[in-house]
Amino acid sequence: MVRCKLWIVCLLGLFLTAAEAKETPGQTVVWPENGQPILRFVFGKFKEGPAYGREHNYTCETTAQNLWGKKIDAVFSLYLFDKSNVRIGEGFVQVSNVGPGEMIKFQTTFHAAGVPVTLKLVPQTLPPELRAQAPPRSIGITVNSVPQGAALKVDGEDSGVTPKIVRVTPGKHVLEFSKEGFNSGKFPLEIGPDDASGGSVSYELGTLAHDTVELRDGSVLVCDVESMSATEVVLRVGGALEHMDRNKIKRMLLVERDPPTR
Repeated sequence: MVRCKLWIVCLLGLFLTAAEAKETPGQTVVWPENGQPILRFVFGKFKEGPAYGREHNYTCETTAQNLWGKKIDAVFSLYLFDKSNVRIGEGFVQVSNVGPGEMIKFQTTFHAAGVPVTLKLVPQTLPPELRAQAPPRSIGITVNSVPQGAALKVDGEDSGVTPKIVRVTPGKHVLEFSKEGFNSGKFPLEIGPDDASGGSVSYELGTLAHDTVELRDGSVLVCDVESMSATEVVLRVGGALEHMDRNKIKRMLLVERDPPTR
């Protein structure tokens, strides 16, 4: 009988340990991060709920205190990050009709593809007096190219490979496209102050007028391939003919040309 009681105690201990492992420590966040504090949020331990594939659902008890001198209504996006500071989830937090010095309590729910470690609040809706504290508004837009797989830069910054969803602020921007075997190109993009997310841009890359030869040492030649045999390739580089050992060539990209006129 004593042994049975001991097993029950051990099992209860295992269940408690498993439950505690799914909770993360609470965090205090003051907004804005710099300058005079206006709101203080205290997020309790993240309690994990049902999971659907890689998506985990969490809840936590939250308190918000108005440190400002006026009543406040605001909505914030809540972004969750893992231990490598990679964004893995999101939710939102809303405070309504909170007077100066007043504190409210509510429950926050959010989802994340992994275990959240840190969080960040980004304002979406603020009173007119506080809108200067908000980051510039941005929208999501899908950028594609023909053919796909072009390296993309937005305003000179590397942004991945097409097709790609990027976020841009209202105003003028420059999209740059480059892909081996095709002419690189630029596309001017202007976002209006009332434009919404969900738009798309597609840019058609022009083909090169010359062949591209990649050598085994990693260098690339833009030239015209005049002829090739089992042992050598004849290239025209800058108007001069060059005979190259075929074993030095890793691959060639040939462009279609019109047949010579007679």
